[in-house]
This record gives sequence, C-alpha cells and structure tokens, in this order.
Amino acid sequence: MKPAPFAYAKARSLDHAIELLARPDGEARLLAGGQSLMATLNMRLSAPKLLIDLNGVKGLDGIAAKDGAVEIGAMVRHVQAERSADIARYAPLIALALPHIGHAAIRNRGTLGGSIAFADPAAELPACLLALGGELDIAGHKGKRTVKADDFFKGLFETALGPNDVLTAIRIPAATTETRVGFAEFARRHGDYAIAGLAACAKASGAGLSDVRLAYFGVGNTPIRAKNAEAALAGGDIEGAVKALGGDLDPQDDVQSTGAAKKHLAGVLLRRVAKQLMEARP
Repeated sequence: MKPAPFAYAKARSLDHAIELLARPDGEARLLAGGQSLMATLNMRLSAPKLLIDLNGVKGLDGIAAKDGAVEIGAMVRHVQAERSADIARYAPLIALALPHIGHAAIRNRGTLGGSIAFADPAAELPACLLALGGELDIAGHKGKRTVKADDFFKGLFETALGPNDVLTAIRIPAATTETRVGFAEFARRHGDYAIAGLAACAKASGAGLSDVRLAYFGVGNTPIRAKNAEAALAGGDIEGAVKALGGDLDPQDDVQSTGAAKKHLAGVLLRRVAKQLMEARP
C-alpha cells in the first residue's frame, strides 16, 4: 500500500517544528527515524495532513554524562547509542537492550526519542526508561517541561505528549558501583517485538538489593512496573517475587500468545533477571 497524500515540511529549528505543529490546518506528525511511522503511513494507520521532518534540527542528537545523570537527545540513533562509551559506562541497561531492537538497518535510522514517543507496549526502550526511573524533556507552544517516566505512558500508544509537543531528550540516573541492571526478553525471532520482556534496575545493599524497579513490556498496554514483585525481590525472595506477579500483571491474549503463556514467561524472565541483578555491575 501507499500512504495517503500529505504535505512535507523540514523543520529548521525546534521552535520552527513547534510552530508547524500548532498550525490549525489539520493533524501533523513528526518524522524522526521513521522506522515505525513509515510503516503506519503505508498501511494508512496514520494519515497526517503534514509531515514535519526533525532531521535538520540541531542540538537533539547529543549524549552527555553530567551531574550524576545521562542525558540522551531524542534524535540519537540506536547505533549511535550502541557505540557510545558513555552509554556503556553510565547506562548499562540501555546498552543491554539496544541489540534486541530490530536489526542493524533499523538501528541505523531509528531514534531513541522516536521509540519512546511511539510507546509501543512491546518495545524495549520505554520499559528501560521506566525501570531506570528516568525523565523526559518536552517542548511545546506553552514552553518546556519535564515529565517523569512513571507519569509518561498513559495507555496503548498514548503518552503525556500533547499534539503540539516535541520530545527533546531523556535523562536517566548515571550508574554507579552500586547499580545492578538486568534485561531479558522472549521473541519469536531476534529483532521481532517481544512476546514478553523485562528490564530491571536495583542498588546493591549488603548481600541483597534495594530500590528494585521491574518494568515489563509486551504484557499490557504500556510498560508495567511489577511493584509487588519488586518488594519481594528486595527481600531476597525470588520465588516469592514470581508468585507476586499474579497481582502485578494481567496480560491479555494477542496474535502472538495467550495471556496465560505471557504470565508464565514473565515468571521465567524474572528468575533470569534476578540472577543478573545479583551480579556485580556495572
């Protein structure tokens, strides 16, 4: 299929992009890497009247570790993050997740901001951002604001971004010697969206863990914090954490799997990731 007709504009700056979004002549969509958007355009699941290209906007593609955090511009490509020494050192959970995203051709064009803004519930990066307790910088016609990851994902493909907003960067706490991270997913083939996945972060606390954050993806309409399981795992009870998932997750049947199978996989993933959290990282 071919997309429905649309107008095209290349944004000269962030302010110009926001100005274009605010025009009253119909729905507009932002083009970053285009790895999700082009598919929805061709299938006519998206039919904007205006496509606004962000690839000429400067200042959105940097990676910087400063003030105890890592700031990643929304236009950073997956491959750029994969090759970043700062990501490897200060954001090891992101580094673990990136090789699971699509294939090399997709990672060459896809952007971190685009993946997070699209908010596919089976995608890796939204769950990683949630597990890390990150935050998002957003610019719009009313100014700039910062939203915590816990408040960003609202529903199926629905986020805190308004129709005239641009996601400009994400920010996550920089890993320290106490940081522990874990990541695992089940997919039919490497590079496919996950049937179920788990991104996790915690702090070493003596022989155990504290500040445990478990973010599942592929098992609901958004990435989901498994808070009951977090509490059990912080107490050192892995099997108790698996059992507690019954109160955290209620996956539904979909084209890939039944809800019951997804819940079983969630427990298997938790056992695997719990072992990773016990290892010395970073």
